[in-house]
Amino acid sequence: MMRESIQLPIIDLTSPHPISTARAIRQACVDVGFFYLINHGVDEKLFKKVLEQSKKFFSLPLEDKMKLVRRNHRGYTPLYAEKLDTSSTTQGDSKESFYIGSLEGKSVVSNLNQWPEEGIRLISLIALALDLDKDFFHKAGACDSPNGFLRLLHYPGELQLSEQVVYGASAHSDYGMLTLLATDGVGGLQVCREKFNRPQIWEDVRHLSGAFIVNIGDMMERWTNCLFRSTLHRVMPTGQERYSMAFFLDPNPDCVVECLKSCCSDSSPPRFPPIRAGEYLEERLKVTYVS
Repeated sequence: MMRESIQLPIIDLTSPHPISTARAIRQACVDVGFFYLINHGVDEKLFKKVLEQSKKFFSLPLEDKMKLVRRNHRGYTPLYAEKLDTSSTTQGDSKESFYIGSLEGKSVVSNLNQWPEEGIRLISLIALALDLDKDFFHKAGACDSPNGFLRLLHYPGELQLSEQVVYGASAHSDYGMLTLLATDGVGGLQVCREKFNRPQIWEDVRHLSGAFIVNIGDMMERWTNCLFRSTLHRVMPTGQERYSMAFFLDPNPDCVVECLKSCCSDSSPPRFPPIRAGEYLEERLKVTYVS
């Protein structure tokens, strides 16, 4: 079932009022699990340059792209290789992607990839939104060599004639901590705020020029004892090619994710046992890829 487009909350990262910004983030994460992030510090020219290179890569012959097939969360995944809705009986999702992960090896100099000031500010604001010290996630080790990766995505424009419903990305919630999404402006992204209700009601997410779309992942929902919402979302084919890039910020694999003290009480005890971030993500990823 479809409803009209949803108007996501807008969070300005350069606001001089961190407490009110943190409150706005808290409300957005409790109500929707999604928000627009503006004045995030990423130059529009850089985004356009990456988008241009992404289009060049996906235009290559399949045999060339398959030489870089995905291994260890890096590289190329072809059309239909992934099915995010693991309960669905449909074919894999109609998209191809390229994963760009962090550098590996203990010999790698850790400061080659630097966090921009604005990224650190967002994590600090989320901590404040949870009534924690602004440095909580840094002190907890989540941001000590975090397990972040960038994913370039291409959704073909052709609408297939099929007895099955074809999804660009079937219904899912993200597995990790936070996701920041930038798109080329082509629609298709939809959210379902009440994922356990039937029938499910889906709402279109409009493009906001220059903004990132930020959403909470399952790991953050777990961390907050389900206070923050990891919202079900999907991408539907529109008849237009669609390019996007998603940055997934996950904690250091050794970081222990356990219920935050500010998110539990005698009347609301922890719903999940503690778990290492790396173990949790590995288990979730195992069931995603079509054999």
